[in-house]
Amino acid sequence: MIFHGAVPESKLNGGSRMSGKSPNIKIKTKNLNLHYGTFHALGDVTMDIKERSITAIIGPSGCGKSTLLRVFNRMNDLIPSCRITGDVLLDGDSVYDKSTDVVELRKKVGMVFQKPNIFPMSIYDNIAIGPRRHGISRKSRLNEIVERSLTRVALWDEMKDSLNRPGLELPAGAQQRLCIARAVAVEPDVILMDESCSALDPESTMKVEELMLSLAEKYTIIIVTHNMEQARRVSDMSAFMMLNENRVGSLHEYGPTIELFTNPQSKVTEDYITGRFG
Repeated sequence: MIFHGAVPESKLNGGSRMSGKSPNIKIKTKNLNLHYGTFHALGDVTMDIKERSITAIIGPSGCGKSTLLRVFNRMNDLIPSCRITGDVLLDGDSVYDKSTDVVELRKKVGMVFQKPNIFPMSIYDNIAIGPRRHGISRKSRLNEIVERSLTRVALWDEMKDSLNRPGLELPAGAQQRLCIARAVAVEPDVILMDESCSALDPESTMKVEELMLSLAEKYTIIIVTHNMEQARRVSDMSAFMMLNENRVGSLHEYGPTIELFTNPQSKVTEDYITGRFG
């Protein structure tokens, strides 16, 4: 596996977000292997993910990108045959330790899926449901959270007078931003986004990408994308995954996006990002 050594400057504001900083490591994987029964899905994935940055996971279909993303908040636990060796650390603590509170973990590590998964309830309740489940019941406090969350995704001005409108009535782009608002309502540390723009039109995609860049001022964001231009536009770091010689999903090359895209260290990486395969 090929690592690049330099720390990137962000694309935001001409590359200023991480410039001059030495970001802490938010997530670390160590020799991570994942099996579904006898199927070896991920092999020896070791990587560091910096806080308040955007990391793009790229690679051809079937190489384990979404599987890796779901490792970070233990979504794979929902699959009975799943078995993991190695470790994943969040702020230095093992995500897979027996003492880990999975509910609390998923509060810290939120997820936005490929297609908007709006709940059949109002815009207000779509956002308030998370805080309510975590013990917040005071109406004034919930009102503050809903306003703050919608403001962060640039929907407050548009929706403040229609909070009782069913969320399912919104267009797809607004639904996806509402899902992101729901994720940030519980104040996570990390937001996982699994091809969250793949079902959107170009204008909606642009709005979500702008939102990613804004949110990365506060949150650590990890995205899976097949869109190479999107990875280039928004991410600080890129992780290129592919199947190894044993047909196991592996991390092939990892480094600052600008370096990986302009000076890939592997011919395989170059072929993928230039569209020659995958």
